[in-house]
Amino acid sequence: MAKVAPVQITDAAAERIKALLAKRGKESVGVRVGVRKGGCSGLAYTIEYADDIQKFEEVVEDKGVRVIIDPKAVLYLIGTTMDFEQDKFKSGFVFVNPNEKGRCGCGESFHV
Repeated sequence: MAKVAPVQITDAAAERIKALLAKRGKESVGVRVGVRKGGCSGLAYTIEYADDIQKFEEVVEDKGVRVIIDPKAVLYLIGTTMDFEQDKFKSGFVFVNPNEKGRCGCGESFHV
């Protein structure tokens, strides 16, 4: 039985990750997604360049990109879809997370 990835990556997110990695000017193994304490609702998503893969990290490879998930964040992210949205006023990665019980008004933080 195939293992289900904890995070699904949309086409838009994959294209944005590819563009960011190409512009970085330094070799990367992918991007690392995590969760940190902060924001008005208690938790906030983090995303950064990944230069290596640490022990116990989950690796999601899909649509030509690699997303590495911090082991402390896996339980918060199971079932999440990582998307990228851009409009006239803002652009950024969006996490559609079925585990969220609430989100702050600005959309920067959440709680489970």
